[in-house]
Order: sequence, then C-alpha cells, then structure tokens
Amino acid sequence: MRMQIRKIICATDFSSLSNHAVSYGVFLAGEFKAKLYLCHVIDLSSATMYGEAAFGFEPQLMQMEDYARARLRQMIPERSIDWEPLVATGSAADEVARLAEEKGADIAVTATRGRSGLKRLILGSVTEHLMRTLHCPLLTVRGCEQAPGVSTHKKIELNRILVGCDFSEDSNLAFQYGLSLAQEFQSELHLVHVIEPPVYKDMPKSVEGAREIIRKSLHTQMTEKLETMVPSEARNWCKPKTTLLAGFPHEELFKYADIQNIDLLVLGVTGHGLVESLFVGSTTERVIRNAPCAVLSVRPISGEGPSGDN
Repeated sequence: MRMQIRKIICATDFSSLSNHAVSYGVFLAGEFKAKLYLCHVIDLSSATMYGEAAFGFEPQLMQMEDYARARLRQMIPERSIDWEPLVATGSAADEVARLAEEKGADIAVTATRGRSGLKRLILGSVTEHLMRTLHCPLLTVRGCEQAPGVSTHKKIELNRILVGCDFSEDSNLAFQYGLSLAQEFQSELHLVHVIEPPVYKDMPKSVEGAREIIRKSLHTQMTEKLETMVPSEARNWCKPKTTLLAGFPHEELFKYADIQNIDLLVLGVTGHGLVESLFVGSTTERVIRNAPCAVLSVRPISGEGPSGDN
C-alpha cells in the first residue's frame, strides 16, 4: 500500500517557531504534488497580537482577517506549489479540525512551539482534542528558532523513520503510514517495541528462574513479531531495523530517537501498552514537547486505514 497525500492543512500563528512547520507543509506539498491549505485561526481572546483589542465588532474582525490573509500570502510568495490561504475565527483546535474535514485534508501539520494561541493548540488537553477529532494524521513539528523564515526550497530530511509498535490495530495503522513514507523517501525504517516494567517488582525468589524464562521467551516472541511486520515485497527496497527496549515507553523512544538521529516518529493515538501510555493525559505533552524530531500521530476513523494505492 502506498499512502497518497493530496491535500495538506498547515496551521501557523505567524511566530518564527511555527514557520518551521510551514516549511514541512511546503516540502510535503512539493514532494507529493499536493495542495497546501495554509491556515491561521484568529483567537479573539489574544487579539492584542493583531495590534489592537477586539470586542467582537465586525469592522475590527474584518480588519484582522485581512491582516491575517496578507501575512499568509507573504509567507509563500512564489507559486512553487498549489496552495490556498485560510483564515478562521474561534477555537484553534476546533477550527483546524473543521477546516481539515471541510477540505478533505490527508494530513495536518502544526508546530510544537509558538505564540500563546498555538501553544494552547499543541500542548495540554487541546492536543488530545485535536488528535482525537481530526479525521487525518497530525504531524507536529518541533519549532526551530534558528530558522525564523519559511523556506520554500530547503529539503526536509526524512532519512530515518521510527515507528513505535505495540502490535495493536492502531499501532499497525501507524506502521502502514511509516512504511509508506519510508518507501516514498527511501528512508531507513526503525521498528521499536518497548517492554514496560512489570507491575509486581518484588517477586519471591522462588519464581525468579521462571521469570527469567518468561522474559527470554517474551523477547523472542516480540522480536519475531517485529521481523514479520514488514511484508516480503517491501524488503526489496527496505531493510528494517528492529529493536526491543525495556522501560517506560516515552522515555525509551526519546532516547532511541535522539541516539539514532531519527527524523520522524510515527505513533498510533490509541492502543494498549506503549501507545496508550503515550497518548493519555499529561504524557501526551511530554511526547510532543520533548521529542527530538517531528511526530506523526495516527488515529483510525471508523476502522478505516489510510487511503492509498495497492
């Protein structure tokens, strides 16, 4: 299966940190010959960033919308890709999700850092709301203070892609996306499963031997499952690297991504074990805030997988 990206929606709050996410959107649009919807959501609760307070009066709102559209057009002056500016007013997460569904987006792109409005979009409960309501995968990009402008030419490197695997259906869907993107960009594909610490740490010495046998058997089984995830035809172009880690999933994945210089981390939004622990409550914020690379979170809609060509 080859994932198709035909429409991309990318949110920006005009900060230098969110510009890096726009660069990702531009890059993906160019690679997939997709249409990019570059959107900005006017949050009236923080309207002072537009130069004046807003009280809901239509003239002021229209002026802010015109200002936002002009800023969006300045971000991508060259018509190197097919793109369209979008401006909405309201809750950032709600509006981005609405626009993504309205435009039929195949992927949404946002930054993990930015002004207060975008920070609320990415961090905390709003993140969970966005990930669980978007009909498409969400790519969160770590802000880059050293690159204040939007690059329409710089190639984004996706040489190494890491998929966190817990063997649930949601994790398998994330694997499909990771495999497809690895094929598209001829990337190294890293498959990692994290064995979490046992619930009962203080076990009687009489069962220590049995526990060691179980541990070795579990390692063998998990290694075999990772090895068999990649279909035989994909091995013509892909040599996956499978790894078993032990510990807390978010910590182990951070370390692995950092050590291996991973460019993209792909995870399912729900599942059991690994992915469930990653995307519940405050752990979500730690995943997105601390990951050394971009994170693609994938959530199935009505049990359906990603659209693509077989």
